[in-house]
Amino acid sequence: MPWAADVTGIDLQGILSGAFVAPEVFALRPDYRALLIAVDGIRPAAGDAASEALLARAEESARGAVVDAPVEEEPHVAAWREAYRAFGAKPQRTRNSLEALLRRAARDGLPRVNRLTDVYNAVCVLHRLPLGGEDLSAYQGPPRLTRATGAEPFDTVAGGQDVVEHPLPGEVVWGDEAGVTCRMWNWRQGRRTRLTDETASALFILDALDPMTDEQLQAAADDLLVHLREADPDLVVAQRLIAAG
Repeated sequence: MPWAADVTGIDLQGILSGAFVAPEVFALRPDYRALLIAVDGIRPAAGDAASEALLARAEESARGAVVDAPVEEEPHVAAWREAYRAFGAKPQRTRNSLEALLRRAARDGLPRVNRLTDVYNAVCVLHRLPLGGEDLSAYQGPPRLTRATGAEPFDTVAGGQDVVEHPLPGEVVWGDEAGVTCRMWNWRQGRRTRLTDETASALFILDALDPMTDEQLQAAADDLLVHLREADPDLVVAQRLIAAG
């Protein structure tokens, strides 16, 4: 039986149309932009020669970035450190996903997980922006970026055990109707919506602050889709940019 492009039939555009960023988040950083990309028809696969080459290129880029200056002085990393401080986080302790991945890529190399995860990790490093990937079929309602009350559930692992934690009041979190999907804006993703080896539909969240331009943000999205379509040329794709009014 041939592989069908739209294997889940999820209403990608409908989900993105319902996504929102709360005004209190834009009050913290009016320059914030979220580019959401929803894809359907992914053929789950292990890493291959193409994804390995992409990871190697990202690792080389990361090593080059730390030759002349510390990672925290990379312009977009520095901007995200400021954003974290704005809602009370300590960026030295809770590093934004871009900084954490850049450091890992430069020091130890990037993890090899599966083709889908490897591609988006590499694009994150190459384009210097936080980029999260989640299983869209696990979502309950559209994604939303808000400041937490502190009561929202966040399912994660601590000490090797499944636990439910709660964000700090005022923390910037991504979530849906069931709870938090990512804490500290782009620091740690939850278990419920994480990508797996069986993921067929995914949501990618590309986070941008100044000095990253809209053109650079779109270039990262385009690059991500190019590499995803190398394996799955018939992907169904929807995109939406959310920015301050």
